[in-house]
Amino acid sequence: MQYVALFFGGVFFANALPHLVAGVSGVPLQTPFASPPFRGLSSPVVNVLWSLVNLGVAYLLAVRLGGFGGDVDLGVAFGGFAAGALLLARAFARVRAENPPP
Repeated sequence: MQYVALFFGGVFFANALPHLVAGVSGVPLQTPFASPPFRGLSSPVVNVLWSLVNLGVAYLLAVRLGGFGGDVDLGVAFGGFAAGALLLARAFARVRAENPPP
């Protein structure tokens, strides 16, 4: 279970980054709270808040449950981060192709 928590902690951390960057840059980005969910664009403030939720979940999973500490832990968390980042890149590209930004 420790490695599952570390892996998904990495996934949530990967999800936090694009939302944080978009939010602090003032750029709308899709979130689960958009209309339609995951397809429409949410405001920068919603993206920052969504990023903070993802960072909190990443911390709880990786540090509190996963006991993040050694090289193997770092590798598992990085694997989750890499998988999450690649899946997010595909999802964001697909949504951008369907709804190009103004």
